[in-house]
Amino acid sequence: MVVFDKEASSSSYTLTDIPSEDSPLIPKPSNQSSQPKTFANIFIAIVGAGVLGLPYTFKRTGWVFGVLMIFVVAILTYHCMLLLVKSRRKLESRPKSPKINSFGDLGFIVCGPIGRLAVDAMIVLSQAGFCVSYLMFIANTLGYVFNDPNSTILGLKVKTFYIWGCFPFQLGLNSIPTLTHLAPLSIFADVVDIGAMGVVMVEDLMLFVKRRPVLQAFGGWSVVFYGIGVAVYAFEGIGMVLPLESETREKKKFGKTLGVSMGFIALMYAGFGALGYFAFGEETKDIITTNLGKGLVSNLVQLGLCVNLFFTFPLMMNPVYEVVERRACEGRYCVWLRWVVVLFVSLTALLVPNFADFLSLVGSSVCIVLGFVLPALFHLIVFKRELKWGGVALNGGIIAFGLVFAVVGTWSALMEIFSVKA
Repeated sequence: MVVFDKEASSSSYTLTDIPSEDSPLIPKPSNQSSQPKTFANIFIAIVGAGVLGLPYTFKRTGWVFGVLMIFVVAILTYHCMLLLVKSRRKLESRPKSPKINSFGDLGFIVCGPIGRLAVDAMIVLSQAGFCVSYLMFIANTLGYVFNDPNSTILGLKVKTFYIWGCFPFQLGLNSIPTLTHLAPLSIFADVVDIGAMGVVMVEDLMLFVKRRPVLQAFGGWSVVFYGIGVAVYAFEGIGMVLPLESETREKKKFGKTLGVSMGFIALMYAGFGALGYFAFGEETKDIITTNLGKGLVSNLVQLGLCVNLFFTFPLMMNPVYEVVERRACEGRYCVWLRWVVVLFVSLTALLVPNFADFLSLVGSSVCIVLGFVLPALFHLIVFKRELKWGGVALNGGIIAFGLVFAVVGTWSALMEIFSVKA
């Protein structure tokens, strides 16, 4: 989730609008996408920095459970994405139904202002959480490449120095009212992501053949919720499924294209996580690229990822600004409000000690609600008269699982974070 194309905006308003909670939405004209382009857009919408924490997660959960966890979360995410698509199609088939362009619009049609508020809140927290992880990755990686992680710079810890070093530049980038000039960086972001994953997987395979470390298949029940939280984070992209379906030329084939995309991503995630753990065993670090050493290729990959995430930060914050400016400033551009949000994100990044632990926290506390609970709830409400007992039980089970997991998983992730501090 690191590009402009997959902005998980909770509505389709632009900054020039002054919307109210029940304003009608006017869809933006767009070219219809072919199936290959839809496949690529889905890939872009989902794959992001979360993949870098998967090898460490496999170390915690065990590689067999890690692989099973990836595919279970992929299947459940795919199912919930289809629930959103089916809910929108059902509502738009009704006479005089307004156009539903986004997740937030669907929430408003189904549950009124409280529905949009729920989606808005989850999107703000998830998008801000992604950006916190970006700053953590940048600071940790630069400290690893250029400094001793335990050293200080100008009296500040290495991580603290690099986060504050990014701060004034992020204020400038996030002050840009329109992201049109930053959009081309999305192509660079995806090329770097794919290239970095390829380099890491080749390095991992070569190291595994040489070292053959001791591996565990299952890490115990105590880390199940932790692992699922990271996996849910890695697959987060549900905020873009409705816009992507709208732009698809052959809408009847969207479900199949989505399924193929999710299957491909799951295979890639499982391979990346397993190979990273196979290569380094118990020495696997929370950010796998720091395991690669300080060679030229390794440093170029890590610095490329840092540049990628640095410029992706304002792109991913745009949905946050869309929500807070709509609610606090009647949709008007507000630079000081954006600066306050950037400051809050930076301070949060300073306080969190472990990259993968934070991924688990965001996945457990926010992404699980956004990705599973709300789609199942909206589908249950929209189809309440048509669903048989099996459909009701399935939706109810997803909602119950999501809520229980959100509570237990959040608690587990917090315990991991505070145990590291201790």
